Amino acid sequence: MSTTKKSRRPLVYALIVIFLWFGTSGVMGPLFGKLSTVQENDNSAFLPDSAESTQASKIIAKFNDSENQSLPTLVLYRGEIDAEKISGLNIHLAQLGSKNIGTSDVPISAYLNPGEQIFAFPSQDGKALLVNLPFNANVASDLLPDDKPVLPELIETLREDATEYASANDLLSNVTGIGAILGDLFGAFEGIDSSLLFTTLIVVGLILIVVYRSPVLWILPLFSAVIALSTAGGLIYLLTKNNVIDLNGQSQGILSVLVLGAATDYALLLIARYREELHHFDTPFNAMKAALKGVVEPIVASGATTATALMVLLLSDLSGNRGLGPVGAIGIICSVITILTLLPALLVAFGRWVFWPRIPRHDDVNAQLDGSWAKVGAMVAKRPRKLWIGTSIGLTILAGFSTTLNARGLSTADAFTQRPDSVVGLEFLSQHFPGGSGQPTEVVVNQEQIASASAALMSVEGVASVEPLRSAPTIPGLPPAEIKIVEGKAILNATLSLNPDSVEARDVIPKIRDSVHAIDPGILVGGSTAVAFDTDVAANHDNRTIIPIVLVLITLILGLLLRSILAAGLLLGTVVLSYFATLGACQLVFEHIFGFKGADVSFPLFAFIFLVALGIDYNIFLMTRVREESTKIGTRAGVIKGLTVTGGVITSAGIVLAATFGVLGVLPLVFLAQLGFAVAFGVLLDTMIVRTILVPALVHDIGGKVWWPSKLQSK
Repeated sequence: MSTTKKSRRPLVYALIVIFLWFGTSGVMGPLFGKLSTVQENDNSAFLPDSAESTQASKIIAKFNDSENQSLPTLVLYRGEIDAEKISGLNIHLAQLGSKNIGTSDVPISAYLNPGEQIFAFPSQDGKALLVNLPFNANVASDLLPDDKPVLPELIETLREDATEYASANDLLSNVTGIGAILGDLFGAFEGIDSSLLFTTLIVVGLILIVVYRSPVLWILPLFSAVIALSTAGGLIYLLTKNNVIDLNGQSQGILSVLVLGAATDYALLLIARYREELHHFDTPFNAMKAALKGVVEPIVASGATTATALMVLLLSDLSGNRGLGPVGAIGIICSVITILTLLPALLVAFGRWVFWPRIPRHDDVNAQLDGSWAKVGAMVAKRPRKLWIGTSIGLTILAGFSTTLNARGLSTADAFTQRPDSVVGLEFLSQHFPGGSGQPTEVVVNQEQIASASAALMSVEGVASVEPLRSAPTIPGLPPAEIKIVEGKAILNATLSLNPDSVEARDVIPKIRDSVHAIDPGILVGGSTAVAFDTDVAANHDNRTIIPIVLVLITLILGLLLRSILAAGLLLGTVVLSYFATLGACQLVFEHIFGFKGADVSFPLFAFIFLVALGIDYNIFLMTRVREESTKIGTRAGVIKGLTVTGGVITSAGIVLAATFGVLGVLPLVFLAQLGFAVAFGVLLDTMIVRTILVPALVHDIGGKVWWPSKLQSK
């Protein structure tokens, strides 16, 4: 075979790989675009069947005239109220069902529970009217003919109608209640497909331009990362649509930043090693072969660590957390495969010129051994013990503040970084009606227990009133209808004096349960506040269960990768210290700078998964290179060279990942803003302090013994 044909063969291989990826993208890209249509964001669907509120909801559903559980939505009208305004509003409400949702031809009545009258209740102070719209639960999962979710469109339609009627009658209006809150939540996640992804791409692109200082090179890793995201999104769409995994808006938002951040990190490591090898080989293909030999192991190990940590979420009691496990793992696996196949093919196909204007020549020069990172390495080599002791003390002091982190949960009003109408409406509602109006705690009792259970409930501090569910709504001025009995059971609606979505209201649930369980342990307490309480309990269980398992699995992976028990334990210890230091920083920043009222109960777990799984990546990138160099020049010299040659790329990777997670702040949800800050701060702490100073100083001080029990400990 001629030399010309041999030289063309690598280019042919590269073009075949690129062609196959383009074909995959053509199939998966459109599916990724429909990912938001298969989300499920109903908290009650996230709980295990063993939760008391879940058991209660199954019985409560039998009391509805429709086949679905009710999703109440409240419309509050504020102003001076008289009989004429009450009558006029009731006439208006009688026509409300015929109004179409948004721009569709679907009427509002399609989602109202049949047979239930809609009318306005006046407040005792005569300054407000409350309308309870009993929508069936399908409103939270159905799509309109244009594939838009029904609920946010319905809530917006109600707000437009209420605002128009209120302004014409000298009133003010708010749409609130659990239906409106979920609608605003859905609306908050609408930014995932546009603003979040667009902002992330801009941020990553700008950082890559600065890192490479090339008008062309930055396009290739960013393009590869986008292909990884679209492939992962397409797979997740198919799996979710076929009910194999669960997806919610939160998981989808995290998927975008996780894949773009991780894929770009892997790309930076590959390109840095490829650039280094281009100085030692005459063709891009041979340089890429050598580069892949050096980076496949750490990239695969890094991906395996992160994917494994995410998959442990399958042990979660909450289906939302369980869903994030495979969703994130699929994203990471797609990132690894894409960066190890598509990106090498693109780089080989474009050749050396893609690095212009700093084109690496075949000159056996290693430019990485000079510059600022060489000075950092020299500093570590000069006084390693002082550096690691001083750094450890500083991180420990910061970690001490983690013990004061308030992660008891957030009320709905505090869960948004902005103040949507549903939150404002809850505040006005509590000024004119009991805080739990329209969103009662529902207690399922046997028929003969109605009187005793009602008395027990009224003895609980925080319960404003108790009323049995009746066969028809109670209309002011008319006698109440009969108590509704289904299969010998009744429902007692306990209206709380507190905002039903607040942390304080959740604290009332165990007191309610204690009071009624004293009568009969078989009495079930449900409703939205009970769902929130049970969600917090399940989240605390997840924190206690999942975190230790992740630590064990990551230790095993590190031990196998580095062939060393001591090195694995050392690296894990530094990352855990960094995690707690990050939580300490979060406590200080959340309380004193951002003014957040607290953090979600799941925040420590999510922060742990991403900080430990992703933070360990940079130690993997460093220590695999240190191990490689230690076999040639010894451990102490190897760690300094490893730090020197990986310093620039790992720092760049950390900045990219921190920036991508920081973009979560564009969504108006406190949980995602907090998670974005925690991961961004923690990653920068890992790359700037832990991986740059603490780990190299420790390894240098310990010397070859760090590789115990492998034979390399003699180096």
